[in-house]
Amino acid sequence: MSRYWSDLVRQLTPYVPGEQPRGDGLIKLNTNESPYQPSPAVLTAIAAVSGDSLRLYPDPESVALKQAFAWRNGLQPEQVFIGNGSDEVLAHTFQALLKHDKPVYFPDISYSFYPVWCELYGISHCDAPVVKDFSIDPAAYPADNGGIIIPNPNAPTGVLMELDAIRSLLRSSCDSVVVIAEAYIDFGGESAVRLIGEFDNLLVVQTLSKARALAGLRVGIAMGSVELIEGLERVKNSFNSYPLDVVAQRAALASLADEEYFQQSCQRVVASREFVCREMTALGFAVLPSAANFVFATHAQRLARDLFVDLRERGIIVRYFDKPRIDNYLRITIGTDVQCGALLSALRDLI
Repeated sequence: MSRYWSDLVRQLTPYVPGEQPRGDGLIKLNTNESPYQPSPAVLTAIAAVSGDSLRLYPDPESVALKQAFAWRNGLQPEQVFIGNGSDEVLAHTFQALLKHDKPVYFPDISYSFYPVWCELYGISHCDAPVVKDFSIDPAAYPADNGGIIIPNPNAPTGVLMELDAIRSLLRSSCDSVVVIAEAYIDFGGESAVRLIGEFDNLLVVQTLSKARALAGLRVGIAMGSVELIEGLERVKNSFNSYPLDVVAQRAALASLADEEYFQQSCQRVVASREFVCREMTALGFAVLPSAANFVFATHAQRLARDLFVDLRERGIIVRYFDKPRIDNYLRITIGTDVQCGALLSALRDLI
């Protein structure tokens, strides 16, 4: 606490990210990073960045990257927004498209950064309860709203919302923006990008941090109607005209060009996820159906908090949320086969 802080800063409850351990020898299964390195083409592109490129400012509009995403998704470049990680893209979205007199709605079990942005930007919000099985019911969202934002698959549950349900939301909330945050969509879902041509109130946000293993470079994307993207550009150019450095831009382009490696990496993660689900179920865990690169599980005989501590003592870090309705669940990132094997071995000893 400082006497120089503004009243706003005094009132903030900042977001707390997952632990980034500094020690060696730990198995890190807590922040949903890829267990595999990015495409070799990415490493080649990074190595090819010249000193001359680094002394100059990067392209402020990331034009080549916008064109690549537009081509990949059947859109125009003007329908693509690029930011420094999807968190920055989402923060701009709250300012540009969700700050209205009416409250913004999101699931009561969801990405815990959403209420932080609401507090930071002075946006009223309401929680829409997820169903008992943790699925999202479009009927829980009133038509009279200031906007809706939903992660799909949801985080931290991994539960997928089908496109028909998203379409229903878009129709019932035709006078406000519906944001679908797709950080994990490549591990088992169908992107809502295909609905952009039908609905001018849809914004789809994605990231290269998970499926493309570029969490260390911070590349986020939003796609939607030209008018929605223009709103994001206005905020971005009032905040930081150069959000994406030259290394990140070139690495992202190289990753998009290597579709075969991308698909193989996703398939490997999905196969490991299904294996972990089966093995944990055999140990007595109730594992939610996941379409993400993690599982969300609970055990009837063991408290999640205790398992979290016990795994940590064995050098395995997972994620525990001390929050209503999910305080007896663990979220476990899918790692390499060796890491998954160590996790399962530890759980067998602990159960």
